[in-house]
Amino acid sequence: MTSARILHLSTADSSGGAARAAHRIHRALVEVGVDSRMRVLHKGSGDDRVRGGGQKLPRLPMRLVQRVQRRWIAHSRQGWATDNPILHTFGLDSAALVDELNASDAEVLNLHWVAGMLSVSDIGRLRKPLVWTLHDMWPFCGGEHYAPDDELARFRVGYRANNRPPGERGPDLNRRTWEAKRAQWAQQGFTIVSPSRWLADCARLSVMFAGAPTYVIPYPMEMEDLWREVPRAAARQVLRLPLHKKLILMGADGGVADPRKGGDLLRAAVARVVAQSAGDVELMIYGQGQPLNGETWPCPVHWLGVVRDDRVLALAYSAADVMVVPSRQDNLPNTALEAQACGTPVVAFDIGGLPDIVAHGETGWLAKAFDTDDLAAGIRWVLDDQPRWKRLSDTARAKALEKYSPRAVARQYAHVYEQVLRVSR
Repeated sequence: MTSARILHLSTADSSGGAARAAHRIHRALVEVGVDSRMRVLHKGSGDDRVRGGGQKLPRLPMRLVQRVQRRWIAHSRQGWATDNPILHTFGLDSAALVDELNASDAEVLNLHWVAGMLSVSDIGRLRKPLVWTLHDMWPFCGGEHYAPDDELARFRVGYRANNRPPGERGPDLNRRTWEAKRAQWAQQGFTIVSPSRWLADCARLSVMFAGAPTYVIPYPMEMEDLWREVPRAAARQVLRLPLHKKLILMGADGGVADPRKGGDLLRAAVARVVAQSAGDVELMIYGQGQPLNGETWPCPVHWLGVVRDDRVLALAYSAADVMVVPSRQDNLPNTALEAQACGTPVVAFDIGGLPDIVAHGETGWLAKAFDTDDLAAGIRWVLDDQPRWKRLSDTARAKALEKYSPRAVARQYAHVYEQVLRVSR
């Protein structure tokens, strides 16, 4: 293991999939003896190796700085509009932490999801070796956290005046942000870590990170005491779910509200499954507590609400017969990892990082991209044969133990840090 002092930078440590993944990486390193700490804006864990909050400035100046920032950001967005509902962050927000980070005793800074914490300019001013764990596409795009990844994608060919998406209007803020990154990060020697092969390939093919050392290391999962199978009947009793129904689970931050997570595709697939059932199929959704705008679903839905407690999530996975991840675009979603660690087969589209998780026919089903008939066929295939379900469940758990053990992931990160320090010395 490495003797280097590592400081992870993340906007949060417990709210959102990227924050939870970053904290899991940090804890995996601590457990094997690496001197790992975390600096966040929003601390939700009780981890004494995580420091939260912004720069300690006098209260009045800090308020003034924040007010000026908000007004500048609002002004910069005037006239800009897009029909792309995916989150955009233009890298202007700063928590004024650069001096603190540069003066720290950390030997390597490991960036994660830093929107609102570090501005584009801040990242360019960091003066320590940088490892960046990608949780989405923002580091090599403009302001988009997810963008098209076809051959003409702007992150591959450059953000030019003549290749702007047709649904955008007003100032080309994505191009401005990308150009600012290119200019202000020109002297930074990033080392990239991607949890999935897909996102690593996107980074390698990007103008921003072409030639940067790039590693693929999955997220770690604590599978002995936390992410493990709970007897199905017991899990359902605790969550007050029906004991004798076939339960389909879907979960995401925000539930089905984010179009990227494919709630509409799930609804279409479940309708096909229900049409072939005898009323024995019901749905569980976590991330929201009620339907959106009076939408209807083809079967009863158990709305689990926003779940912050990982032990409750483990109960939800154990209570389900199948986990469906109908994302249109995704990196290495925690939902699929957690489900498989709990022995729950996963059905998903064959996109993004899902093939890294789901072994088709062995731990679940990979449907043709956005084909809801194929997604429904996969759900039924998992539900309809109990001996087959048991084989899928056992294999899912075994593969999770093999690939996502914290010790194995920590060893891979330690190797990356040693390589980074060897080059920087």
